Amino acid sequence: MPLILGKQGGDTIEGTEERRVTMNKGIGNLGPRRIIAAVRHSEDLKLACASDLPVVFLLVGDLFTVQDYVKQVIDSGKKVFLHVDFIAGLGSDPIIIKYLAEKVRPTGIISTKTHLIKHAKKNGLAAVQRLFLIDSAALENGIANVQQSGPDAVEIMPGLIPRVITEVSERLSVPVIAGGLIHHHEEIETALQAGAAAVSMGSRALWVKEAKRPRTDEAVVR
Repeated sequence: MPLILGKQGGDTIEGTEERRVTMNKGIGNLGPRRIIAAVRHSEDLKLACASDLPVVFLLVGDLFTVQDYVKQVIDSGKKVFLHVDFIAGLGSDPIIIKYLAEKVRPTGIISTKTHLIKHAKKNGLAAVQRLFLIDSAALENGIANVQQSGPDAVEIMPGLIPRVITEVSERLSVPVIAGGLIHHHEEIETALQAGAAAVSMGSRALWVKEAKRPRTDEAVVR
């Protein structure tokens, strides 16, 4: 049987290996290798924009620079998600989500905060909820929060535990993105085979290396 990731409404895309990915709306085309460039330093932004990776997670910037950073990514033809917990000057007041939606206009946001995820959805932004799964209690709390907030996808950290990736993928009806501590191609493949819809990483070398790998299947998160 083909692997099915996600159970909410959306289109079903069949890849060359009969991999079916049924996703809700939000992130869009993840590319053939399902790698997301996580930009943590401003000097890495140009490389991410020049890569073949179609989605960028932006974890750098402040209230004065973020609009320009978002524009650079969008102008390069990619989708961009702001990690609002990392953008200096934004804070956690829900009004900042309205500001982002109307003035900055990213594709969506990333946050660990359930109330910001809810407000992103209300303001027409896609939303990725990040979960730090350090123990069983964190896993149960994280799943409960996701079920309450209704994000388009979840990012679990660290992304090196296949059993946890599989469990979260099976228990949630949204795509799972694995991130954190991933440094080698074999670790990427392990995460994807465990059920991750994509892998996010901050290693510039892996952005380039993975973008140049032979194309296999292609996932779409809608």
